[in-house]
Amino acid sequence: MSKTALLVIDMINTYGHKDADLLLPSARTVVPVVTDLLRRARDLSVPVIYVNDNFGEWRSHHGELLQEALNGPHGSLVDPLKPDGDSLFVLKARHSVFFETPLEYLLRQQNIDQLVLTGQVTEQCVLYSALDAHIRHFEVIVPEDAVAHIHEDLAQAALQMMERNMGARVCRSEDLWK
Repeated sequence: MSKTALLVIDMINTYGHKDADLLLPSARTVVPVVTDLLRRARDLSVPVIYVNDNFGEWRSHHGELLQEALNGPHGSLVDPLKPDGDSLFVLKARHSVFFETPLEYLLRQQNIDQLVLTGQVTEQCVLYSALDAHIRHFEVIVPEDAVAHIHEDLAQAALQMMERNMGARVCRSEDLWK
């Protein structure tokens, strides 16, 4: 039987980047869905791992990134998604959750072989993370209503690529863990 982890990608965010105005409408619709998935995962003892960009803040740690995002102009989008005491946190510097991070080692140590990818941005970090998970032989599930996009057409194409080219299961969040 597969052991699953829920990954929350780049949701601890100040939205201070150049594409933020395009991303925010989608992020606002995704936050309640990811919040519900977090609750359900925790109720089922599914490990939750936040993998978040460090935004070039090489001296910071996840607590500082969280505080900065909570205190920023879009803290209300971050507050419902805060890591709890059991959540794990991995900092990343590039698009993929695997690129030069300890994530694969962490997953292997916990015998996790199935990943539920949530977060942002569907056509960027989620897509590249799905590809890197696939080439590492992880099963990938992407709840399409739990990933935020900048460009809807590119997000739809990315979801199709994940499903067709990587064998990812693309579904609705309510279809998980029934």
